[in-house]
Amino acid sequence: RSLSPGWSRDCRTRVGERTVADPGELLITDCRLASMVPGGEPYGAVEDGAILIRDGRIVWAGARADLPAHQATATHRLDGRWVTPGLVDCHTHLVFGGDRSGEFEQRLGGATYEEIARAGGGIVSSVAATRAASEDALYASAVGRLAGLKATGVTTVEIKSGYGLDRDSELKMLRVARRIGREAGVRVRTSYLGLHAVPPEWKADRRGYVDLAVDEILPAAHAGGLVDAVDAYCEPIAFSTAEVGRLFDKARTLGLPVKLHADQLSDGGGAALAAKYGALSADHIEHTAEAGVKAIAEAGVVAVLLPGAYLMLRETTPPPIDLLRRHGVAMAVATDCNPGTSPLASMTAAINLACVQFRLTPEEALAGATRIAARALGLEDEIGTLEAGKAADLAVWDIGRPAELAYWLGKPLLARRMFGGVWDA
Repeated sequence: RSLSPGWSRDCRTRVGERTVADPGELLITDCRLASMVPGGEPYGAVEDGAILIRDGRIVWAGARADLPAHQATATHRLDGRWVTPGLVDCHTHLVFGGDRSGEFEQRLGGATYEEIARAGGGIVSSVAATRAASEDALYASAVGRLAGLKATGVTTVEIKSGYGLDRDSELKMLRVARRIGREAGVRVRTSYLGLHAVPPEWKADRRGYVDLAVDEILPAAHAGGLVDAVDAYCEPIAFSTAEVGRLFDKARTLGLPVKLHADQLSDGGGAALAAKYGALSADHIEHTAEAGVKAIAEAGVVAVLLPGAYLMLRETTPPPIDLLRRHGVAMAVATDCNPGTSPLASMTAAINLACVQFRLTPEEALAGATRIAARALGLEDEIGTLEAGKAADLAVWDIGRPAELAYWLGKPLLARRMFGGVWDA
């Protein structure tokens, strides 16, 4: 179906290369809402809904029969389509140089990850490519991947550093992420991931690299206004809880929240560490035992599930979903878009995989890609639900019921996307 014009007047004005909303109120009507507001109908559903928008924010959303008096200068009818909050991808490594499709081919041919790494592949190859790339080149490649996310309803994305692993390259990645937030039609939250891997030039002085990451690169990123949160990879093959604790102590002194790649390959105490520091989220957590689940439950830490990496690594131990439910841990879903273990650039595919592989319900998965993902970024007061006061970030879908967002794999479902009160061209 094509979108009907539905405008009582054209409420868009071209300013330079960006379309911005004219002053006044926009009324969206003839639609069904999956508001994702908890406590009522499944999906927070409203069958005959309306949304009133002013200055890029929702001023009212609910049943059309309850629409208050308003001064809408434009009306847009959606022919009965479903509207959700814009989707939130709360864990990505979107900015990087090159790709590792050749290594993917090698692994399918029987090469092990260790063999590829010894030959100069793995994260070392991504670090080399990222360091060599200009900011413009990194921006262009990241925006290409972002197109897949936007086409599947994403309006907010978290972007990590971690493929530079020296001062200049880490700051370069974070500058590119900030530019994406300014220019590419999405809200961006940045995470400094300096403790991702030990770069080759520091292999003989691991402590020296940790000192550099903690005492020099992070303060420089913070001073430049480039970082919203601090992340680390806590695994025996990466960094210890003591090393990550040093980084998190520094983040605390700078007033920055933390998040953690935790217990992906083994139960190394990552979830408990995330709980100790009151982290926004603990991500992966395939091997987290019940003690770790209890700890993040008590600390209010969000569990971020990353089914793309689980699929690509052919893992066999899923996250402890039943334990997470039993202890009331909020579960987000994200793509983990990265060059090595999750080349996934579709949020609806991540939702599908979370249901198929981890047995989330479609409602749990959609909440995990909206309301709970917003919480995992500290943005629950700004985005994630359709209710008054939130940013007017919307996704309009060609579906008959919300469960289709988890059911279809690869079918284009997005009819329209709005970011900050402005429809995509």
